[in-house]
Amino acid sequence: MNESSLTHPALLPAGLRDVLPPEAELEARSVEAIMDCFAAHGYQRVKPPLLEFEDSLFAGSGAATSEQTFRLMDPDSQRMMGLRADTTPQIARLAATRLASAPRPLRLAYAGQCLRVRGSQLQPERQIAQAGIELVGHDTPEADAEIILTAVEALAAIGLTSISIDLTVPRLVLHLLEDFPAVNRPALARALDRKDAAEVAELGGPIAGLLLQLLDATGTAERAIPALLAINLPESARIQAVRMAETVAVIRRQRPGLPLTADPVEFRGYQYHTGICMTLFAPGRQAELGRGGRYLCGAGEPATGITLYPDTIVRAAPAPALRPRIYLPFGTTPEQATSCRARNFATIAGLAAHAAPRQEATRLGCSYIYEDGAIAPLAKDLK
Repeated sequence: MNESSLTHPALLPAGLRDVLPPEAELEARSVEAIMDCFAAHGYQRVKPPLLEFEDSLFAGSGAATSEQTFRLMDPDSQRMMGLRADTTPQIARLAATRLASAPRPLRLAYAGQCLRVRGSQLQPERQIAQAGIELVGHDTPEADAEIILTAVEALAAIGLTSISIDLTVPRLVLHLLEDFPAVNRPALARALDRKDAAEVAELGGPIAGLLLQLLDATGTAERAIPALLAINLPESARIQAVRMAETVAVIRRQRPGLPLTADPVEFRGYQYHTGICMTLFAPGRQAELGRGGRYLCGAGEPATGITLYPDTIVRAAPAPALRPRIYLPFGTTPEQATSCRARNFATIAGLAAHAAPRQEATRLGCSYIYEDGAIAPLAKDLK
């Protein structure tokens, strides 16, 4: 890379990009549709700040985002601040402070941008859009199921109707590893992550048999849940397994055909979660459409939520029809322009008289023109 390319005004840091038309509008429309669905289910929107002081941003579950947070000094207070890397910890702060006296269960929704120090292999972007919901103050399978089903309905509202949900309970395996020698835990965790049964058998020692049974209890919920419940688990782990089964039962009563898979040994990326967690996928795509799960906020108050990723969703969802663009030649009256917009056209006003208005309309990306008092399509051969 030469020096001139390094100083080019269009060059952006790695993991950051400009979102141009029509993708920016498609993303905005997706967020609006998602948030409208959340509101219809009683989730009230909040808007936490992009920046917070470190001591509040990293309190409680926010500690898990510390390594992914950009920091800067507040020139006013001379205290360190952080740019949020995830919105959920901020919602937990609001629930525990500003909304501590609000009736429970508390249903909150949010949408906004987050900035992370590093992207991942599957998601290299460092600035990501989030739209999510949190249900605070209720610890039941019905609450877990509501979060999942509301997210599924929100995705359906933008055309993503073929969704699969992967369920896991990260604390289950972590409970089993608590008494395992700390020096060997990382290698065993990697083996579980890779679903490497041979290595799990070699490294697992006295709990190898139990872990292998958990590896086998993976797959569709119809197969995995009975297999999971049949395992002779310690009480702390069995509680987690039963909770997964109860949540699946609630979902099945409301959405019998919803594709559900269960993976009791999955715990990647669930740093602060305490119970059942979920990841949403579109068939045929590796990228996550959303993820979430159960956690504690404030002084141990139960909560659960899910975050959807509009950047990824836009690429997976069928593109909605945008407003067709209509060119209004110079001199078109405001009443005529209003009439076109009322018919769902995006009006492109001519700011000066033009000798060839049809060619000008085509140059500006319009597919219609207002002429002789009527809306007329432009001939394809002019495009």
